[in-house]
Amino acid sequence: MVAGVARGLTNQGIVTCLGTSVETVKINVINAKNKLGARDRPQMAGMVLLYSLIDPLDA
Repeated sequence: MVAGVARGLTNQGIVTCLGTSVETVKINVINAKNKLGARDRPQMAGMVLLYSLIDPLDA
């Protein structure tokens, strides 16, 4: 889910890719954001790329 956020996907876009519910995506994004200490989605996306938590070239 974090990778989807880092790629600029909306919650609905992540749902389409993963085949899960919107509520599941919302909860997981909020939990990841809190664990990283990010204040919003753009900051979380930057942090996961900065700390190499995801491969930016992996599709």
